[in-house]
Amino acid sequence: MQAEPSPAPPSASSAFPAPWLGRLPKVDLHLHIAGTLRPATLAALAQRHGLPLRRPAHRLYVSRDFYDFIDVLRLGAHAVRTAADFERMAYEAIEDAAAAGTRHVEMSFNPQYYMPTQVPSRVRRAGLAAGVRAPGRDFGCSALLIASLDRGLPMDSAEQAISDILAQPHELVVGVGLDGPEREGPPARFAPLFQRAGRAGLRRTAHVCEDNQTLQEAPPSHVRDCLQLLGCDRLDHGYNLMADDDVVRRARDSGVYFCVCGITSVKRNQARRLQSIRAMQDAGLRLTLNTDDPAMFHTDQAHTLGTVLDGCGWSWREACAFSLAGVDACWLDADARHGLRDRFEREIAALADASGASASAIQ
Repeated sequence: MQAEPSPAPPSASSAFPAPWLGRLPKVDLHLHIAGTLRPATLAALAQRHGLPLRRPAHRLYVSRDFYDFIDVLRLGAHAVRTAADFERMAYEAIEDAAAAGTRHVEMSFNPQYYMPTQVPSRVRRAGLAAGVRAPGRDFGCSALLIASLDRGLPMDSAEQAISDILAQPHELVVGVGLDGPEREGPPARFAPLFQRAGRAGLRRTAHVCEDNQTLQEAPPSHVRDCLQLLGCDRLDHGYNLMADDDVVRRARDSGVYFCVCGITSVKRNQARRLQSIRAMQDAGLRLTLNTDDPAMFHTDQAHTLGTVLDGCGWSWREACAFSLAGVDACWLDADARHGLRDRFEREIAALADASGASASAIQ
């Protein structure tokens, strides 16, 4: 049987077919591992450990609002308790990411989530390490881990999490993050913990100015605090900063990457999210595109990329720019990052050759 010819890359005015976007190599830097749990996996783990779910698993990922989404995210994490559970969660997360053309992921996990169930840190590390190493062999997708603090949980648990990470360093845990509702913990509160992490050589990122919260709850000034007080190397989200031109200029001049996410847990905010991403790009901010919580948001990198390209009126040129920006912003060491970028450039060029398009059309 003769093989079908590869489709031409979409033009600026066309829709973006998922098969084509799936072939484009991608990186996902804003990915919560608790938000990758397949509903069937969550249901099986919850049943095994006697954890009641607040609603049937097939309806669990339909959030009423942002705070219901956060509650479900924390609940799902409580179902993961053994090294085998952690390995399964990580492996399936990367398997699903790789199926959408993702070549490297940096997944956030929250050590505080597992303190109520008394899961030892060594169990988490062993399971996660096994779960992220195997997909590199099976799917050609590398992975690193970010230990993230939930600002809505008690401060003493955040302090304990940082102490555990620093006392038991792991080669795959390369950074720390900060997530959860900003109204429950402004960035400045976590400055001492982030400074400790920085002195230990860990990279730093933080959720900031998320648009599911008001300007009062997640103000642009938090971006300044993340840069000045927390020493963040990257920032997650950032949409609300567009309300303050001075903060936009500061962020642009710093060169910091914003790991934006094209799908939101609050569906009524979807159009506004895309408008913000377009405005951030137009303002000259450096962006990478990510999935956030793909299982909970019913998305993957190819679907997210298509949604953003269509919603912002962008072309294949922007798709390739997002692909390479993800590599440049990742926390692989310099040699691995350069090698990954070479791989991406070759794959993008091969896509152009296979379609018969000129290389200049996608550069």
